[in-house]
Amino acid sequence: MSEESDSLRTSPSAASLSENELPPPPPKPPSYVCSLTEDLVTKAREELQEKPEWRLRDVQALRDMVRKECPNLATSLEDAFLLRFLRARKFDYDRALQLLVNYHSCRRSWPEVFNNLRPSALKDVLSSGFLTVLPHTDPRGCHVLCIRPDRWIPSSYPITENIRAIYLTLEKLIQSEETQDGFPIRIKAVHIVNEPRIFKGIFAIIKPFLKEKIANRFFLHGSDLNSLHTNLPRNILPKEYGGIAGELDTATWNAVLLASEDDFVKEFCQPAQACDHILGQSLLPEALTSDAQCDDSLRAVKSQLYSCY
Repeated sequence: MSEESDSLRTSPSAASLSENELPPPPPKPPSYVCSLTEDLVTKAREELQEKPEWRLRDVQALRDMVRKECPNLATSLEDAFLLRFLRARKFDYDRALQLLVNYHSCRRSWPEVFNNLRPSALKDVLSSGFLTVLPHTDPRGCHVLCIRPDRWIPSSYPITENIRAIYLTLEKLIQSEETQDGFPIRIKAVHIVNEPRIFKGIFAIIKPFLKEKIANRFFLHGSDLNSLHTNLPRNILPKEYGGIAGELDTATWNAVLLASEDDFVKEFCQPAQACDHILGQSLLPEALTSDAQCDDSLRAVKSQLYSCY
């Protein structure tokens, strides 16, 4: 037998290697590196009870809770991702875990919004100018999301595409640590201008059912731009809203989103996994199922909101 044949005969095959040797461990997720300025670190300590010296300990504690209490929840366990939920709930472990479960529950219960959620699938919405993010933050450092419902033509695409574009924008915004104090995200205020009279009537009916803290964050300005400027300074607003920051630019934010295509494909366009239910039985911890089980009622509310929009 030739030397080559002996070599082939005595060397272990690829199949035998796969049977007898353990596969290589998965790559270790990237370690968290804080990008907050000293001022924001101080603000996070005061407002969110975030202590830099305990940050990674807190992240590990939440990671351990997910593995123990929700072992079948298909979620990222990277430091930066889990930190979003801790910050949104002021480092209360239990509430952060509840928010994480609700986040994934919402994504499962609303597939028409979250499936295939990527910028290139929403070019019609982006090109319409329905929404954009202003280039300058407000005096508190908050980003300003500008939504213009009048730019939506119902015959062009369904309203769910608008909702997908809003969610896409929020997801992009919270990739920056500076915006991670809540959705984890917290809406500081909603300013509505040029609303029709009927909207004021509808809002007056809805307002008593909102939490007081939420209701107080809505401001209806009508056509009074001076009222708007008492909350948002003119130097950050485009001239369409009485500002001095030039014309409203939608192209720049569209480019930011489209440049993030790969990130959204990784997060929202992967094959679905059987993560939380096997044979119809929930594998979420009992203490966390009360909110997760309200998916059907949530879907009903969302449908009503479509009609009112």
